[in-house]
Amino acid sequence: MYPYMNEDAAWQRLQDLQRELENSQLMAEGQPKATFQLLKRVAARAWHLAGLAAMRPPRYAPMRHDGE
Repeated sequence: MYPYMNEDAAWQRLQDLQRELENSQLMAEGQPKATFQLLKRVAARAWHLAGLAAMRPPRYAPMRHDGE
């Protein structure tokens, strides 16, 4: 399994989030309530992505072989 697959998925989600933010800003201009809801949604997703980025596979030390 590719060890950085979760990081790639998180990066893709971040790009999708940025696109959604840009689109929502264009649609919600002049609507203060919509802007607040957008910020709330972006913050929740950023918090979620930060949690995904923090999850990494454990890095095991190589096994020692003394030659016996």
